[in-house]
Amino acid sequence: MKTTNTRHASKKISRNKLLAAIVVAFGVFTLVVAAGVTTGFNTKQEVVLSGRTMGTTYHIKAVVSGKMSADALGLAVTRRLEAINRSMSVYDPESEISRFNRAGKGVAVHVSQDLLTVFSVGSRIHDLTDGAWDATVGPLVTLWGFGPGKVEERFPREDEVAHALSRVGFAAISRKGEGALVKDREGLYLDFGSIAKGYGVDAVAALLREKKIAHFLVEIGGEVYGQGFRLDGKPWRVGINTPQRGAMVGDLFQVRTLKGQALATSGDYRNYRKVEGRIWTHVINPLTGYPVENGVTSASVLADSTVFADGLATALMVMGPEKGLALVNGLKGVECLLIVRKPDGSLEVSASDGWVARPLS
Repeated sequence: MKTTNTRHASKKISRNKLLAAIVVAFGVFTLVVAAGVTTGFNTKQEVVLSGRTMGTTYHIKAVVSGKMSADALGLAVTRRLEAINRSMSVYDPESEISRFNRAGKGVAVHVSQDLLTVFSVGSRIHDLTDGAWDATVGPLVTLWGFGPGKVEERFPREDEVAHALSRVGFAAISRKGEGALVKDREGLYLDFGSIAKGYGVDAVAALLREKKIAHFLVEIGGEVYGQGFRLDGKPWRVGINTPQRGAMVGDLFQVRTLKGQALATSGDYRNYRKVEGRIWTHVINPLTGYPVENGVTSASVLADSTVFADGLATALMVMGPEKGLALVNGLKGVECLLIVRKPDGSLEVSASDGWVARPLS
């Protein structure tokens, strides 16, 4: 995550003017949105906020009363995201998570409620997935060429994988007292990059609700939450990109309608390496130490919580379709779509029992 740099704007649609639907692409998601219609009897307007946070971009659409200041709303969003960044940015040496990572075994580090909440959600996902999600997987990610620093153009040796794997273990980190975290092993460090964006979405959504805004769409780095309706009275719709290397960001595989729900997707088709004819992706199994090879190329999760959907989507990439679907079908209010790439390159869809998607038209 990097320093937040925000820009925002407000826009009121003119009388009886309907703008054509547009497609705006963000990461593995495409937001399918349209400007609305207003009349002289409707004082509502659509406020659009956008900027950078957590090393990526954010986009917010909110339907508000005409008296609300877009600048004031934008400032409140900026401050909220900056607070989260100060808590969880591994790029900021003074952040809470950086202080924890520098601490030794047994040293209790007091942190904010933001970090404690993310840790608690992460603990739940770690337990539910039998360790398929792990916030200490960083040494393996770096070893396989997806972390900071110089990347070696070779396949890691078995002993190198074993050494990196010895520094992985989310279960060795726990809460102490009311507001502290402690590690039970040396060499562990946390990185909540796989769920921090989802938490940011939830935090912004909570902020909008506090300001009595009932209709909004919040997106950070491709993780999305939609509540209420657009200015034209239609539901928020988001599209899941076709998981093919080289596919255009506007190529949609499925479209979903969000009504008080979050949608998060993890994929392997944009971030991968090819060395000496071998291809591997950034999705590393924290239990084996090696990149996953189960065929899952995209995992989308629908849930009430964006932070939970964000982390679970990552875990499903590791778990594979059989175990992943069995888990999700047993979770109340959670659905998923897994897209598996077969050996011949074709795509096969596996969805949970309650997954229902809208057609592309």
